[in-house]
Amino acid sequence: MAMRKLLLLLKPFDIYPVWQTEGLSRLSNPQELQVLRYLENRLKVHKDAINFCQDVLRNKPVEWKPIFRNELSYPIRNVDLVITIGGDGTLLQSSHFIDDSIPVLGVNSDPTQVEEVEDCSNEFDATRSTGYLCATTTNNFEQVLDSIIDGRRAPSQLSRMLIRVNSQHLSSYALNDILIAHPCPASVSRFSFKVKGNGQSFSPMVHCRSSGLRVSTAAGSTAAMLSAGGFSMPILSHDLQYRVREPISLGEISGSMHGLVNSDQSMDLKWFCKEGMIYIDGSHVSYSITNGDTIELSSKAPSLKVFLPHHLSLQTTAQNTEV
Repeated sequence: MAMRKLLLLLKPFDIYPVWQTEGLSRLSNPQELQVLRYLENRLKVHKDAINFCQDVLRNKPVEWKPIFRNELSYPIRNVDLVITIGGDGTLLQSSHFIDDSIPVLGVNSDPTQVEEVEDCSNEFDATRSTGYLCATTTNNFEQVLDSIIDGRRAPSQLSRMLIRVNSQHLSSYALNDILIAHPCPASVSRFSFKVKGNGQSFSPMVHCRSSGLRVSTAAGSTAAMLSAGGFSMPILSHDLQYRVREPISLGEISGSMHGLVNSDQSMDLKWFCKEGMIYIDGSHVSYSITNGDTIELSSKAPSLKVFLPHHLSLQTTAQNTEV
């Protein structure tokens, strides 16, 4: 399909601290000054990336419109391609407004610089944007864009998670992961869950007291799930991975704290706290739950078309060949 109408979804500027010159002059700690210079540079690099991408688009046979991601409040329609300029967070936020018909291209506007991280390692963490799902930076944006416009590059279909609360679909699908937990991180989360398929239980009911439950898609398995002791899944997998966070009094159920929900299965959960939250793809999208609410999780949500980085595209090719 020819790409003729594009939407640019931009990471906003106000997430970076803005410091006035007079404020900087009052700082005497060299480390504080170094951190502030670093943050100022991150903002500059991000702005430069936006300007660069817009300059490229001005010379292409396409119509395009920019919008900051925090200004988006309605489903994206009537465009052939969404280009996100920021990092994985911007791509994830855009996914909540896109159905399975519009592909997404992520531009990592501020990639981590290895030398900078090493130089600053004794002072602070200078890691910038990971951009795991972003196919381009300013270094190869025009090359990748041309291949998409010309129809020489195809997107991959990434699985998303469908969430039902009390049998009602939530309007947002999770591309990365969800966290179900008490809104206070110091409070215990009480819930029970089981995995089922075709209307039948595939696991016994598991009763938990913990700090919550994280469930990820394949795309999200390399993020918080991996950090918590999970494993990386093939990017095109339709399975879900779950892990109970900091369980209390494991006993005989220790083997049920981490596992998979296969593509033909779902997870049923019942919440037993006065308060609770479902956080979808981070903290920007959340839903309240209360005592007695039931939650069903599955991979039956519409997929998302994403142009993946080269190394992940090779992985999808290998998976398709195996199938």
